Amino acid sequence: MKVYLSVDMEGVTGLTDPEEMHAGKRGYERGCELMTADANAAVEGAFAAGASGVLVNDAHGSTKNLRIDLLDPRASLIRGPGKAQRMAHGLDGSFQAACFVGYHARAGVPHGVLNHTWMGKEIQNVYLNGELCGETRLVAACAGFHGVPVVLVTGDEAVGDEARELLGDVETVAVKKGIDKFSAELLPPVVAQARIREATERALGRLTDFTPYVVEAPYTLGVEWNSTAIAAAVSLIPGVKTAGARHTEFTTDDFTQIMALFGLFASIAGQVACGSGPYG
Repeated sequence: MKVYLSVDMEGVTGLTDPEEMHAGKRGYERGCELMTADANAAVEGAFAAGASGVLVNDAHGSTKNLRIDLLDPRASLIRGPGKAQRMAHGLDGSFQAACFVGYHARAGVPHGVLNHTWMGKEIQNVYLNGELCGETRLVAACAGFHGVPVVLVTGDEAVGDEARELLGDVETVAVKKGIDKFSAELLPPVVAQARIREATERALGRLTDFTPYVVEAPYTLGVEWNSTAIAAAVSLIPGVKTAGARHTEFTTDDFTQIMALFGLFASIAGQVACGSGPYG
């Protein structure tokens, strides 16, 4: 049984401050340790359930956050930028299950701790085939494209609600309860990580209960940007069309192109937003 872990950071135990997510900022190094500890809890649960291998993908920001020196030695890690499939890199049909650790609610969800979709300042909303889409739905759809079910989602209480609404009886672990976007009631790490470990083992122990989340092709990715300049810039990518002053769309039969496109979007939007590109 091969298990895939996509590990984000905003939903990690104990974290509520954006500075804890960015290298060089206050609390970042401790944030990386907590992120690695949450990932290790899932790895431990996977092996306790009989996993033959676990692949961990660092899915946050620079994707250079997880501490390889602290990672469970039974797992392997995908780290660093330039990954075509971004949050789902390394995921294919050879895996029997996917687990999402440290995930967060989509943009605009009340009481969603650090809620956003893909980019916190540049993107207002994301749509998949016309329906609001957060990162949980996006990566679950990519897993479903490969025939892999999502069995576990950990993060704040709001993302657990989002995951169950989307995926049904998926195992969820709420490591914090949102008060506002930047505040939450937190579980101590020792408690939260024990729950992650137990939920992972429990989920993989009932693997036959899960089916892949399948979105029917063709896939249309809609992005509502916070800037007309960003929308104009990303619409220069072949295949991307404007659907409004701040809205772009892209349609394909290959979901891997959706994931790859988000990598390009992030690069372009980040340059435009900081005023260093021709659309600044």
